[in-house]
Amino acid sequence: MGKTQKYLAEALGTFALVGIGSFAILSSSGTGRLDVVAIALGFGLALLVGLYAFGEVSGGHYNPAVSLGMFLDRRIEMNDMIAYWISQVVGAIAASVVVLIAFNDDAVAATTTHAADNWAAIVVETVMTALFVAVILQSTKSERVRGTALLAIPLTLLAIHVAIVPISGSSVNPARSLAPAIVGTDFGDLWIYLIFPFVGAALGFLAHKVVSEGDMTLGASRADA
Repeated sequence: MGKTQKYLAEALGTFALVGIGSFAILSSSGTGRLDVVAIALGFGLALLVGLYAFGEVSGGHYNPAVSLGMFLDRRIEMNDMIAYWISQVVGAIAASVVVLIAFNDDAVAATTTHAADNWAAIVVETVMTALFVAVILQSTKSERVRGTALLAIPLTLLAIHVAIVPISGSSVNPARSLAPAIVGTDFGDLWIYLIFPFVGAALGFLAHKVVSEGDMTLGASRADA
């Protein structure tokens, strides 16, 4: 599979994730109340769409934190990780631009992630990203659960959104938070979402290594993502 195809798949998959998720936010808040379950379903099912449509080509990261976890587990090279990051941000920005075209700046700003409390957001974004990355690393590696990965990963994202949308807006994905912030020019608590999902990804990788291999050796065999 050519690298250009992989990068395009990452951009399109992230576009689907952020686009569908953003419209789910706008649809759920149109009545004046935030429907957490509708938002969670929007993002979880959007990830399912992206994985089935493009995941076989690129590995279906659609999230810079996930790509970091894959890099730490030596499943992708550093140059691919950086290219994935760029592709993911481009795809996410394109999704926010579609929201802008469909509605306006205020609508895009409404899809940004904001913390109800900064410390609580830092904790949940770190912990939930760690759990998300650990699920991805194990479900895409273990022969016992590999066949269920396409459902396990979106369902994990759905559960995370149900749990923390009211606390942090539920990002666990720097590209998902960066794009609407740029397009909607609302940078509020963006620093939280550009730092702590990466911290969580590193912790999720360490947890995966310790539990699955019994040590912290950074030496998993390389494989295409």
